Amino acid sequence: MKVQVERLKEVSIEILKGLHLPEKEAGLVAECLIRAEMRGIDTHGVRFLKLLSDRVSRQMICIPTPLKVIREEGATALLDGGNGIGQVAAHKAMKISIQKARDYGIGITLVRNTNHIGILAYYTQMAAEEGMVGVVMCNSAPSMAPWGGVDPFFGTNPLSIAIPCNSKGPIILDMSSSVVARGKIRKAQRMKEPIPLGWALDESGTPTTDPVAALKGTLLPIGGPKGYGLALMIDILAGVLPGSQYGPNVKTFHEPLGPTGIGVFTMAIHIERFMPLVQFKTLIHSYSEMIKNSRKAKGVSRIYLPGEIEREKEEKSLLEGVELNDSVIDELNKLLEQVKSPVRLNSFQRK
Repeated sequence: MKVQVERLKEVSIEILKGLHLPEKEAGLVAECLIRAEMRGIDTHGVRFLKLLSDRVSRQMICIPTPLKVIREEGATALLDGGNGIGQVAAHKAMKISIQKARDYGIGITLVRNTNHIGILAYYTQMAAEEGMVGVVMCNSAPSMAPWGGVDPFFGTNPLSIAIPCNSKGPIILDMSSSVVARGKIRKAQRMKEPIPLGWALDESGTPTTDPVAALKGTLLPIGGPKGYGLALMIDILAGVLPGSQYGPNVKTFHEPLGPTGIGVFTMAIHIERFMPLVQFKTLIHSYSEMIKNSRKAKGVSRIYLPGEIEREKEEKSLLEGVELNDSVIDELNKLLEQVKSPVRLNSFQRK
């Protein structure tokens, strides 16, 4: 069923406030989760609320987020997320990076000791909307072995880069360093569906289509050794450099094993330090059209830019609502009941 975007956001905020997040933090987290749902990335959407609730009940996360500036000098800053809400820490880091890029041409802010931050595109788009290039990386819990290995060591360690453009919106790359994000394996497990061959190996290192075996084994890096190298470098820049956890020391947010220790790297580049923004946007628009109008392979009717499919889904969701299955709606209503809210996501509120 489809739920209106604003209604889903209201429900999410109600749950988050019931978990004792301050109004500002609740609004920010809800916006990030709903944006993921709108863009078709439901693995990073409102299901996060149940995971957060579990951590709150076990006192495994600090609310409100005790964010601290550890070091700040020139174009750089280092924050400690205080084992609080990851979205709050990442949002603050990118805001600092954007301001430093205005002052110095480039801004780099790292975060240590935080948690799951949601879709990275949310933060890189912040920079793009200010006429800057945005770059965000973070590490995550072990799910991918070094190339040639079988034991999970790195996370899916995602990377996002956003580029301002004259067209409908920025070009946004948001990708994991594995062939597929671990969330898609979990979704296949929930739906009791097989996964494509080439996504993962089981515990013995044998290719598998069984999501349960895949979660016990290891995901495959994108491009083989290249994805392995990318995951390693992201782990160093987002984990080692800020003094956060890294490699197998990072804990998953999906199980109550303790603070995750996730690290985040944010960077903003002020385009006008290199050329006028209008000129840059015009060039990127022209460049994009060249790509989209290039000769297509047999059976292909359209060439997409990175993030274009997600942007179109977001626009459609804004008009038609967000698609949620009954189990997610039931879970949201259980959370509303748990936080003693009178609000319910009922059938008449669906679109």
